[in-house]
Amino acid sequence: QVQLVESGGGLVQAGDSLRLTCAASGRTFSSNAMGWFRQAPGKEREFVASINWSGGSTNYADSVKGRFTISRDNAKNTVYLQMNSLKPEDTAKYYCAATSTFSGVRMTPGPYNYWGQGTQVTVSS
Repeated sequence: QVQLVESGGGLVQAGDSLRLTCAASGRTFSSNAMGWFRQAPGKEREFVASINWSGGSTNYADSVKGRFTISRDNAKNTVYLQMNSLKPEDTAKYYCAATSTFSGVRMTPGPYNYWGQGTQVTVSS
């Protein structure tokens, strides 16, 4: 059974940093793209960041570019999201996603067929 388990969320103040971790089990995703999405209450799930199979290519939503960094460790079957200079508008539940089909970055939810349960990030002003 494939599982993606996120951790690292929490309550922080504006300007603080958090590092989210997504650990995959049940199969390896070393040949596949992975990504992070987020969903705030009353809003649709939105793309945050994506990373290709090797970690050599990444893509970010404009709202997080320059503040967030996605990375991966294929030996650990794990993807990370380093979030710096957090803002109240970053408050959301953050979801890790993986695709079994694509190796390059993907910025829409459709290509991702595995999802974690999410971790809450709350940024106070």
